[in-house]
Amino acid sequence: MAGEGHTAMDDVITRPKTLRLHPNDKLAIALADLAPGEPLGEGGLTASEPIATGHKVATAAIRAGAPVRKFDQLIGFAVEDISPGRHVHVHNVAFVPAERPDGIGGERRRFEPIAAPATFDGIVRSDGRVATRNYIGVITTVNCSATAARMVAEQARRTGVLDGFANVDGIVALSHQSGCGMAAEGEAMEQLRRTIGGYARHPNIAGVLIVGLGCEANQVDRLVEAEGLPLGDGVETLVIQEAGGTRATVQAGIDRIAAMAERANAVTRQPVPAGHLVLGLQCGGSDAFSAITANPALGAASDLLVRHGGTAILSETTEIHGAEHLLLGRAASDGVARKLLDLIAWWEDYTARNGQTINNNPSPGNKAGGLTTILEKSLGAVAKGGTADLVDVYRYAEPVTAKGFVFMDTPGYDPVSVTGQVAGGANIVCFTTGRGSCYGCKPAPSLKLATNTALYRRMTDDMDINCGEILDGSASVAEMGERIFRAILDTASGRPTKSELLGYGDDEFAPWVLGATV
Repeated sequence: MAGEGHTAMDDVITRPKTLRLHPNDKLAIALADLAPGEPLGEGGLTASEPIATGHKVATAAIRAGAPVRKFDQLIGFAVEDISPGRHVHVHNVAFVPAERPDGIGGERRRFEPIAAPATFDGIVRSDGRVATRNYIGVITTVNCSATAARMVAEQARRTGVLDGFANVDGIVALSHQSGCGMAAEGEAMEQLRRTIGGYARHPNIAGVLIVGLGCEANQVDRLVEAEGLPLGDGVETLVIQEAGGTRATVQAGIDRIAAMAERANAVTRQPVPAGHLVLGLQCGGSDAFSAITANPALGAASDLLVRHGGTAILSETTEIHGAEHLLLGRAASDGVARKLLDLIAWWEDYTARNGQTINNNPSPGNKAGGLTTILEKSLGAVAKGGTADLVDVYRYAEPVTAKGFVFMDTPGYDPVSVTGQVAGGANIVCFTTGRGSCYGCKPAPSLKLATNTALYRRMTDDMDINCGEILDGSASVAEMGERIFRAILDTASGRPTKSELLGYGDDEFAPWVLGATV
């Protein structure tokens, strides 16, 4: 408790200026902007140059060629001698590919399930699937039908098709940039169809209208057949060239949605176990505080969900590069570990074939926030996965059937990554950010977790939870994890997220496009 005469200024004066994350680290993280000559609180050391908040400062000499470690984990190698007090960043630290160990194994953690699992108020579909939202979807087979699909959704809203149907959360048009200029069969098309099919079958979609043009590679009838979509059971199709053009398609689409609406409205929420939740774990616009606050707190929430019988999906394969050993030791079997290693090898080959490297990551925003290499970024990204066993590894947009902590292969680009998770069955998403990513992913609600208090205050209309309280000293990682878990339950029960209130989610459907466009 504050003593008599204590002021907010006292907190500013006495708060540490830097944070060392492991005794073996030869660097610390600046908790505020540091001016040259400013004490670091490290044995009389001072900053020898300006150090921005979140950036690294050397606390001991690091020789050229020596490893640079954070959390006592390798994040790169010094490209020049770095003296104490110097800024440690992209100008003097570089990523050097290291040989990956073949050994698989380590300490595996078996969680005891919660005896009385938590519940949330969900929507139970006739086949037993459980929804957290209740949308009608308009999905395109190809970019050429995107405008018509959007017209259907917009005009249906404007003409009041959903008036009187309070249990329907809305109509969402899910369009994309692909579907033609590609082979009509093969891996790329299979993945696109799998993604569209995953959304069409998603428990949060009460009914879906699939709109095609007619001459595209991704034909409507072949999509329906390949994905086993049950026509007439909440699944309708329209082809613009067969329906008589755009106007006729739009009117027919509105009529189909009107017919769906009454059926979609006939739902009530009821208490269901938390084991029905499938949580997408995502980070974007990361900064140096992501690995210290929001990501480990989300990891704690993920562990709680697993103990309550639910599922958590970690993704972004390019953003576990260099930290995959932290997952391999938790693999439930050698077969699961081998799947993950094979993904990393595929990505190394895929980026090389396209004239890139995995270390094209971090982004400019990540670097401005203090992240130097992909190795450093990956340490934070993996933290979102908590400590539970890794029970399975899935392809992009593949239906996730396992309970527990799993991994899905996706790119690091957030909209593409979340699209794969939602297609795989994620009915809620938690998205951490340090720079201020703005995101929503209808039909699944997305909670935004700020890594620092300054961001939370600056973008309070976008951020749901301030994990910066961990850095401020007012909450522990475990306490914040519990708070996130409770927010997940409340959101799954129908409480809108900040992104939903702002209207995000109509334009973030972004299937991963493989191969050349021809």
